[in-house]
Amino acid sequence: MADKALEGVRILDMTHVQSGPSCTQILGFLGADVIKLEPPGRGDITRGQLRDMPDVDSLYFTMLNCNKRSITLNLKSEQGKTIFTEVLKTSDVVVENFGPGVLARLGFPWETIQAINPRAIYASIKGFGSYGPKKDFKAYEPIAQAMGGSMSTTGLADGPPLCTGLAGRRFGLRHSHGGGHSGGADSVLNLVRVKMRDHQRLQRGPLPEYPIEHFDDAVPRSGNASGGGHPGTALRCKPGGPNDYIYVVFQPQIWDALLRTMGREDLIDDERFATPAARLQRLDEVYALVESWTLKYTKFEVMEHLNAINVPCGPVLDSADLFEDDHLRARDMIVEVPHPQRGSFKTVGSPLKLSDSAVDITSSPLLGEHTAEVLEQVMGYGTDEVDKLRQDGVI
Repeated sequence: MADKALEGVRILDMTHVQSGPSCTQILGFLGADVIKLEPPGRGDITRGQLRDMPDVDSLYFTMLNCNKRSITLNLKSEQGKTIFTEVLKTSDVVVENFGPGVLARLGFPWETIQAINPRAIYASIKGFGSYGPKKDFKAYEPIAQAMGGSMSTTGLADGPPLCTGLAGRRFGLRHSHGGGHSGGADSVLNLVRVKMRDHQRLQRGPLPEYPIEHFDDAVPRSGNASGGGHPGTALRCKPGGPNDYIYVVFQPQIWDALLRTMGREDLIDDERFATPAARLQRLDEVYALVESWTLKYTKFEVMEHLNAINVPCGPVLDSADLFEDDHLRARDMIVEVPHPQRGSFKTVGSPLKLSDSAVDITSSPLLGEHTAEVLEQVMGYGTDEVDKLRQDGVI
């Protein structure tokens, strides 16, 4: 049995920026041989974006391109296209996130790739998929948030629509079978499903879990409402800093235990709060009551008290908290990776934990670091041939 889940699988990675590199990096975590193809000279544009050190690959690049090999290749040259064809023949998966039509203009539409290597899986990441009236539109994450419904429901009811600070993706994936038949598959954000659910509910009446009194004809901005079957919100904690909050979900069964923990047993039989339906009618009062207690403790102390009675909750962690979080470190979700230029950098570990496929995270490659290695070991080129290709600007 292979040591890694994807050992022996070769990925031809033609992606750049974020959505594609994050995908192929996970394949590298699982043991695939990911060959990142970049244009000579500049490489992936993120190598130079948001730099914190001069003439060194940025964290933007290093954190999305671990466990890969880098080769440079000029796809606009005839020799470059020949080499690309040869690499393609040895690959199991091709992943690209070029703008619509770019790969076709280089002479390699899906049909040509399929003809060169009928067994290759072709993954094409596009903001609006491969068909539909907007298929030729370009997209970045904030555009996806705007057009996917996220911004219209993020923020306070009386404020402007807001982008979230977390990444979300919508992508199209083409796949091939042994007979060469291709099909399409779309993955959409769970957020869209949730807001579609609430939009249809809204046609039949107000949404009681939302902290507003008047509804229009679309799902409103929800502030800190949970958006689920149980109400929830972020409550202030001691000492009152900008992120001294804890998010609490108020399941029906936890109310009496919560009141006892707060020292408010006197309210257990109070008809204003005695049932979930009663509490739902006065959520502002419920939240204010509990917040008067959480303000006496730090967010981490509140977490300990509430978890002891099985109340779902989570402190609002800022970036400094995350870097020191013992749970994330114990699960290798924050790891330190050696780098030949930076010394080391911290990054997010593999989200996939497989019992028989341990993840060893290696540094992102320098630009073209493995060009000679791949051409000589995989393609059978001689050293002199590689040198000539470099002189001619092909690699």
